Amino acid sequence: MKNFAVYVIFILFMTILLPLFLVKGCNPDREEKPIKNAQQKIIAGEELIKVYNTKTGDTEEMELEEYLKGVVAAEMPAAFHIEALKAQAIAARTYALARVERFAEGHIDHITAPLCTGVHCQAYLTLEELGQVHGQDWVTEYWPKIQQAVDETKGMVVTFEGELIDAMYHSSSGGMTEDSENVFATAKPYLRSVSSPNEESSPKFKSSFTMSFNDFVKKIQEMVPDIEITKKNITQVIKVADKSETGRIKKLMIGDKIIEGRDFRAAFNLNSTNFKINLIGDSIEIETLGNGHGVGMSQWGANAMAKNGSSYEEILKHYYLGVEVMRYN
Repeated sequence: MKNFAVYVIFILFMTILLPLFLVKGCNPDREEKPIKNAQQKIIAGEELIKVYNTKTGDTEEMELEEYLKGVVAAEMPAAFHIEALKAQAIAARTYALARVERFAEGHIDHITAPLCTGVHCQAYLTLEELGQVHGQDWVTEYWPKIQQAVDETKGMVVTFEGELIDAMYHSSSGGMTEDSENVFATAKPYLRSVSSPNEESSPKFKSSFTMSFNDFVKKIQEMVPDIEITKKNITQVIKVADKSETGRIKKLMIGDKIIEGRDFRAAFNLNSTNFKINLIGDSIEIETLGNGHGVGMSQWGANAMAKNGSSYEEILKHYYLGVEVMRYN
């Protein structure tokens, strides 16, 4: 009887208890998913995200995927290749969820919500606003394509070492994207400079504008009061103090004062910090290359890659180094 009892206990252990231990100990999802439970619920549509409307001043609750359709339509030309639009949808989803995680109690610039509808976060337009901007023919032709890009990538995000990335993106890079620390001061291992060829079709790939020499000097004097600039000394008074390997100006020396390249860009409303200042007679010409901060995914570069046969995953892994593209739904 004693041997029989031992045998029964052994059979119970092997058939019931041991499998339970193995399942519990070998679950590949346990503590591996980079997205918190609340974020999983948001992706599944079980919870709403809060978005501050910069136009009305109201805080609205939206389903993540519906919000993303308005973001993709506002941020990227709908005529772009569907794979580029899918890459944009995943980048925008990742960016939004990372903001929700980081600013759960609200952002300092909009304390009632972690996200806003302006370019401070991600541009967003409702379907009605898109119709007003582009016309109803655009809505008929392109809205289904926007829906497809978001719906077919539902729940997909970009991660680095198990964490959501800061999925920065911009319009066009001018041929090379930028290391994150050269723009935002923080070095991110996945936001490294990479080549971004075939962006020449971007209307702002190269641009320039002119202004009178006197107006230029007045603008400079708003940043550096009492500075004396003449046509003869301009190249001695205004010099490049620091430039990144991609050609973007990090710092300018104006007289004896250092001006950040991004501050100069903002003052003159330039497309990028990759610029040149030329004196032409009584005028100043400023040439720029690329459009945007240059960090992360180039949208025009993504479209070029898509037209050349790259998938949305290949696009994302090109612009964000060492990442994984995963679905959580």
